[in-house]
Amino acid sequence: MTMHSQGPIVIAAGGTGGHLFPGQALAQELRRRGRHIVLITDERVQRFDALFPGADIFSVPSATPNDRGIVGLVKALPAIISGVAQAFAILGRVKPSVVIGFGGYPTLPPLIAAVLRGVPACVHEQNAVLGRVNRLMTPFVHAIASTFSAPKYLRARDGAKLALTGNPVRDAVMAHAAAPYVVPDEGGRIELLVFGGSQGARVMSDVVPGALARLAPGLRGRLHVVQQARSEDIDQVRGKYLDAGISVELKSFFDDMPARIAASHLVIGRSGASTIAELSVIGRPSILVPLPHSLDNDQKANAQKLQAAGAAIMIEQKDFTEESLAARLQELLAEPSTLANVARAALRQGAPDAVRRLADLVEALGSGEFKAHLEDKTLSDETGPSGPLLFSLEDC
Repeated sequence: MTMHSQGPIVIAAGGTGGHLFPGQALAQELRRRGRHIVLITDERVQRFDALFPGADIFSVPSATPNDRGIVGLVKALPAIISGVAQAFAILGRVKPSVVIGFGGYPTLPPLIAAVLRGVPACVHEQNAVLGRVNRLMTPFVHAIASTFSAPKYLRARDGAKLALTGNPVRDAVMAHAAAPYVVPDEGGRIELLVFGGSQGARVMSDVVPGALARLAPGLRGRLHVVQQARSEDIDQVRGKYLDAGISVELKSFFDDMPARIAASHLVIGRSGASTIAELSVIGRPSILVPLPHSLDNDQKANAQKLQAAGAAIMIEQKDFTEESLAARLQELLAEPSTLANVARAALRQGAPDAVRRLADLVEALGSGEFKAHLEDKTLSDETGPSGPLLFSLEDC
């Protein structure tokens, strides 16, 4: 395929917020640079098309194997092959300079189509563990952008392609980047934010209200809780808080979540990649409860990274009970200086320049500069001779 260095940039992402949000952040930065964006995803795109204004949006079929192993893959193959054919035709029409995939099985057809057409291709891994599709595609793509310097399952032979960019966050998050953390006044209101990802989490509704009801009355009376809950759970959860005398605001979805994070003294939530990135860029302490059934335990790996840096507290779901959470909260909320220390540690883990680094990488791929960069660059002392490239276009 003829090189189109100024052609559109194709973003391929699964239909969940965890994949689309970093894609949205990249699209916002590239649009500021005057680049045209094409989004390829699955049928869920109708829920997210407002996130990519001005982009050409295409939906192609794909499938996630329901069964692990060869049987599940065989069942998914017809949809994937159909998606590859459709994506191949789309790329032929739009003539992109680069295709970048953000994970999830909907990214597989456009990435395969890019390889077949000879279009420079890249994957971005948000988690500490390479996802299934990214793991499958790393031998064939030109670059692997990563949040972490050593994602699990990265093959040694693909290590030279790794570029440490961080996980980009949306403009709405950057508007609150490094917002000062103000510890609760003695006897003053404590802002607690509880959410379970873009779809909410039943376990939060089951455990958190009862845990807060177990706190000492003086502490309980200072709480103001903002909680995301499933629509069908809201009345029951509200009743629990009213019985405990706790002030609460409940919704099934908050469209101003970055502002809510910035306003909080403590966050209780899952540990998906986007949540980790937003907590770190804003700089807020958190209790993280990894989704126990996520593929390859990627959420647990994410939470462990933050906990090891003193930037969060991880409680596995099997240990996430009213009793254990109440004990931890009583300890944390009684020592505001501890919360402040965790907030500072979280901020140190943030990568507010991630979107710039990723956009630099994508543009370098489109112009052919990234390959030369890999061949010629002497790695800096910061990463060491075997570390990833800390990528910036200025280095090319």
